[in-house]
Amino acid sequence: MFGKRTEIGDNGAARPKKAQSAPALTPKAPPSVPALHQNAPSAAPAMLQTETKKSEEYYITKSVIFGALIEAIDLAQLSKLDPENAREEIRDIVNEIISIKNVVMSISEQEELLDDICNDVLGYGPLEPLLARDDIADIMVNGALKTYIEVGGKIQLTNIRFRDNAQLMNICQRIVSQIGRRVDDSSPICDARLLDGSRVNVIAPPLAIDGPALTIRKFKKDKLTLDQLVKFGAISPEGSEVLKIIGRVRCNVLISGGTGSGKTTLLNCLTNYIDHDERVITCEDAAELQLQQDHVVRLETRPPNLEGQGAVTMRDLVRNCLRMRPERIIVGEVRGPEAFDLLQAMNTGHDGSMGTLHSNSPREALGRLESMITMGGFSLPAKTIRDMIVSSIDIVIQAARLRDGSRRITHITEVLGMEGDVVTMQDLFIYEILGEDSNGKIIGRHRSTGIGRPRFWERARYYGEDERLAAALDASLVETE
Repeated sequence: MFGKRTEIGDNGAARPKKAQSAPALTPKAPPSVPALHQNAPSAAPAMLQTETKKSEEYYITKSVIFGALIEAIDLAQLSKLDPENAREEIRDIVNEIISIKNVVMSISEQEELLDDICNDVLGYGPLEPLLARDDIADIMVNGALKTYIEVGGKIQLTNIRFRDNAQLMNICQRIVSQIGRRVDDSSPICDARLLDGSRVNVIAPPLAIDGPALTIRKFKKDKLTLDQLVKFGAISPEGSEVLKIIGRVRCNVLISGGTGSGKTTLLNCLTNYIDHDERVITCEDAAELQLQQDHVVRLETRPPNLEGQGAVTMRDLVRNCLRMRPERIIVGEVRGPEAFDLLQAMNTGHDGSMGTLHSNSPREALGRLESMITMGGFSLPAKTIRDMIVSSIDIVIQAARLRDGSRRITHITEVLGMEGDVVTMQDLFIYEILGEDSNGKIIGRHRSTGIGRPRFWERARYYGEDERLAAALDASLVETE
């Protein structure tokens, strides 16, 4: 069989090499794999079959069979097969090993073992069932024995575990090597991404004391739209209409929010309303944005090599964008001196540029921009920096993850100008918390603040969107009266 090492039998014919050197299971009490639902916690309905608890006997059996598989298979030949054929090849060999060693297990147990071993050889091991679930937003691995997930905005412990820290480290290496990076003692911190776009962070020993820490921000296969955010209650229909107009009329937008509040998702939603004939350039630390336009150039930063050379920073990318004839520049996350270059770009004809940053309110977001520019070594007076911010940023959209795990757009705020040394702003829409229900879910509503003529009204008129904007603002007023 293709992929197996072979040896010559007594009759001279080639036959698959069996893993005779692998330790045999004890005949007196052959290890068996517990049923899938055995020991599954009844109080965790979100746990699926892939996360049910497995006994120590299961891992012992799996280790023995896995060792025998490595002895029996030719990995060089296996690597030449496509993933589907390679998986079938491994399943055939493992079934043969189970038969030779007289391992007693049910059909369902055997199928689970086959899937686990195929994932170990070809995929990301115990992470595969979690990566296959669309309802998981984040996967957090704290060493070999503890894996947490975020579902519905809440963090919960799973029963996924790794054989040991060495297996976990091997999977981390497999992930980062796909984009030409490495993680080891000399370079223990690494940002990377999976082939599907999911963002990955690895921090390895000796910095991580209890074993490698792996964090994966899952990539959504189905791109969310503003209409779907309305169905989820993240924004009102009228607020959604205003956001569509903001994206269409090329307002410069800053999306602010905490970790996991949905900033990147919202940025993706707004980019839906960019015209397809516009040239868009994106700059990211790890490529996450999913723009649907035809004319998009995607750029990604690069860390330094082992000699400390060759780093390409976000500021390098943003500055280079200006030489690439962009019409819009999208920065995945503003976190340093590139804030100055992004503001310069917004001020020099690149209307409709967008970016995200971490902040807890729209006013704090502008304060953080000012701090980033100051820390970048620009010796400019505070008023000069604020004047630059005011003339560059049109709209600040605040996203938040509430205490019940739900995500809401809490503010759509305009930047108006300066009064003395103070930046003036006005809220167009805000989210009011009214209370909570018996299940602890927050009850609230989005409402207009009554602004009938926003600052970007003339821009909306220029693009023929003024009547639509007026209708959305009027509808929101009628709803709240």
